[in-house]
Amino acid sequence: SLHLLDLPWEDVLVPHILSYLPLRHIISLQRVSKAFQSLVQLYLANCRSFDSTQLGSQLPKSAFSSMLRHNSVLQRLDLRSCSDWLTDKELLPVIGQNHHLLHINLNSCVQLSRQSLVAISLSCPHLRNICLGHCEWLDCLSLRSLADHCKHLEDVDLTACRQLKDDAICYLVQKSKQIKSLSLAVNANISDIAVEETAKNCRDLEHLDLTGCLRVKNESIRTLAEYCAGLKSLKVKHCHNVTESSLGILRKRDVTLDVEPPLQRALVLLQDVVGFAPFINLQI
Repeated sequence: SLHLLDLPWEDVLVPHILSYLPLRHIISLQRVSKAFQSLVQLYLANCRSFDSTQLGSQLPKSAFSSMLRHNSVLQRLDLRSCSDWLTDKELLPVIGQNHHLLHINLNSCVQLSRQSLVAISLSCPHLRNICLGHCEWLDCLSLRSLADHCKHLEDVDLTACRQLKDDAICYLVQKSKQIKSLSLAVNANISDIAVEETAKNCRDLEHLDLTGCLRVKNESIRTLAEYCAGLKSLKVKHCHNVTESSLGILRKRDVTLDVEPPLQRALVLLQDVVGFAPFINLQI
């Protein structure tokens, strides 16, 4: 009788069966038999995408290192759920042998160092998308390395990377003019200088997140409106110096904003205070 493992592994089992199973189920197959263990190793060596969130936060260090030991074809690497334990020691070997990576998510991986980003810069020339949110180890030098070597960046998330100042962002956008999505959220050091430089260099910008960038003012938002005709969304919540005088220009263009126009805000406040929605017809 034909056994599942008698089917061709590389031509049938890996592409047509294993690739449709959740990663955690594939990993558990290793416990069935030695032959299944070999099959899973073959799958892991050839998988293009590794998403740690599919395994939850229970993925042990040792398992991570052995799982990707023989893989050199990764295109997507999402390690945000490894943030509790991931250090350079585990990440560097994986980065060092994977030169085709397009998407990397290291959100909240606080135990890494700039060495990891320098390794990514040197190993992953085709990188398009990187999330470094809440990586406070990220500094100007390592960001420069990324900008110098990764020429195809389109989506960069630098949320709460508190060491970064305007000059680091200016360097990034001067080198990475094809960026379409950029987050500088929760960064008190970022001012109009970085936003204006972004607008002038990244003309194809579609999404910009400036949430909580307290030093950003109307002037740079006007520059953004002037240079970035394709802008689709802008987040400026808690930017107290950004007002309707600049946002109104973008609102007329149907750019999605995360703050309501003043009249809407007033009505919501009034509703809260009075306890009902007033019927108001204002001609402006």
